[in-house]
Amino acid sequence: MLRSILRQLCPRCRQGKVFRSAIAMHERCPVCHLHFEREPGYFVGAMYAAFFLAVAVMLMAMGSFWLLTQWSMRAMLAASSVILLLAMPAVFRYSRIIWMYLDRAFDPEE
Repeated sequence: MLRSILRQLCPRCRQGKVFRSAIAMHERCPVCHLHFEREPGYFVGAMYAAFFLAVAVMLMAMGSFWLLTQWSMRAMLAASSVILLLAMPAVFRYSRIIWMYLDRAFDPEE
């Protein structure tokens, strides 16, 4: 399952790609035709995953700068913020993937 999440594949068949471009999702799985957005507002829950992923990126960046540089806290925070901004497309994509996998684990029926 982790491999399918990392490869951003359909949570049902684990073969079809979820995204058709950098941030645009397929409406349905190209392989098994699973409708990804179960209901209006379905991905609101993905905000929780996005928050935790963003915090993880910031903590890893801050920790790396703290261990590897002699920068001030302000400089480390600024550099970490730039890294987070660059990582936001990946955070967006993986938060949606994680949300779909969690949701399907608890409620697998269409």
